[in-house]
Amino acid sequence: MVETSKFGKRTKLVHGGTRRSQYNEVSEAIFLTQGFVYDTAAQAEKRFQDLGEDEFIYARYGNPTVAMFEERMALLEGAEDGFACASGMAAVNGAVMSFLKSGDHVVSARALFGSCLYILEDILSRFGVDVTFVDGDDLDQWRAAIRPDTKMCFFESMSNPTLELVDIAGVAEIAHSVGAVVVVDNVFSTPVYSKAIEQGADLVVYSTTKHVDGGGRCLGGIILGTKDLIRGTVEPYLKHTGGAMSPFNAWVQLKGLESLDLRVRAQTESAGVIAEALEGHDKLEKLIYPGAKSHPQYELTQRQIGAGGTMVSFVLKGGKEAAFRFMDALEIAIISNNLGDAKSIVTHPATTTHSRLSDEQRASLGISDGLIRFSVGLEDAQDLVADLLNGLAQA
Repeated sequence: MVETSKFGKRTKLVHGGTRRSQYNEVSEAIFLTQGFVYDTAAQAEKRFQDLGEDEFIYARYGNPTVAMFEERMALLEGAEDGFACASGMAAVNGAVMSFLKSGDHVVSARALFGSCLYILEDILSRFGVDVTFVDGDDLDQWRAAIRPDTKMCFFESMSNPTLELVDIAGVAEIAHSVGAVVVVDNVFSTPVYSKAIEQGADLVVYSTTKHVDGGGRCLGGIILGTKDLIRGTVEPYLKHTGGAMSPFNAWVQLKGLESLDLRVRAQTESAGVIAEALEGHDKLEKLIYPGAKSHPQYELTQRQIGAGGTMVSFVLKGGKEAAFRFMDALEIAIISNNLGDAKSIVTHPATTTHSRLSDEQRASLGISDGLIRFSVGLEDAQDLVADLLNGLAQA
């Protein structure tokens, strides 16, 4: 393997963690196998007792292609290690469930993706875990909610879909004062701009289905952190409960990593152009873009990630009817519920990704019937601006 830790981000994304077989292939090999063969019974016994650094037993425990993906993602994030999962939600579930038991206390931001909220609100309560929800952008609420027995703080660093930021360093300081583990779902901030580990996150979670894949092909997720946390706590839970990533998906997403930095920076640049074009439009009640100086958390955005990201949200006057007319009028952007894709994607969260929430819950999170989440793709920025303005004209 090439030692790439000394190199820049783009070099790590192309070469990090590469393992070559005896054939010295250029593109990473897909080790599409569920098991591994031992030369002798004694070798099998030894491997089960003391697994070497580059040895494998079973694909649910580890696989050479998946290991390449884990190492490359860890290098990108600045983490010691990672465990790749079958999906982003498998990663969230693994990060949370592997650490908690009945009687534990968790503090969580209330602004979460619907499935994350389901795990925190519904599943954990079934197992006797007490969860306190706070407004993630209010550090005083975090301080008030934290207890001496708090085991974990969980939040999205940039919330879906309202693009509200949580101060990672601020929450980490509060959490670590009582020894709580800080778990950050970092999808919207992206691994390109992330500084979450150095800002105090103990575990960073990604749905690699999003920007890492970047082409709408494969599900995936990863949990990143220290070797002790990943191999000592996360791995035992995930390898026995079956949430591992498939070798094929790992290979596809290794290919996605090669262009990740270029894609995300181009999407972010276009997002800034779109936000500037839509700011103050008479069909909008509100524009939400963390990279815009009008965003109330602009200074935190610049300090925490240094860029506005690839997502733009806005609220149309006229509610659901106007939102649907707007979406149906778009020619370029596709209607879907994914994000971080090469194709621009428009989503109506109130009727899709957050539809299981009650009206009161959506209102408390700022998810109105007029809210649109726009994932900026790789199309020409001016084409996207024209498409959006045409949609607004028909809203």
